Amino acid sequence: MSGGHVKRSVRLSADLARALADHARTRKASQTAIIEAALASFLSPDAADRLEASLSRRLDRMTRDIARLQWHAELTAETLAIFIRFWLTNHVASPDSQGQAAQAIGRERWERFVETLARRMETGSRLEMEIDRIGENKRNS
Repeated sequence: MSGGHVKRSVRLSADLARALADHARTRKASQTAIIEAALASFLSPDAADRLEASLSRRLDRMTRDIARLQWHAELTAETLAIFIRFWLTNHVASPDSQGQAAQAIGRERWERFVETLARRMETGSRLEMEIDRIGENKRNS
């Protein structure tokens, strides 16, 4: 034993050994120095605190993402509810003699609706942005 170091022999998988060698070359450090730093970090008493802080940050981000998804789901449900109410209120049943013409008009309206929806989804113009813009205008008034 020289200089307070103890020699250890470990076996690493070929992939891990290759990754270690690449990392050492990139960092211009010895593989031993990298392994020592990794073990010191893993065995340090504050490793659990660092892991907890890291997990906390991830959970916070996921919580914000879930809240945003929940808002979007509520917006979608409300939009659909308003549309259905409007449709049921304003839709007049057509007599049987006009059934085919009404179906043709319905198909044409459906195709226009799908095209408009596809265009909005591609361009990124969303109801959320319109709602934000209207809300901003009301706040500024």
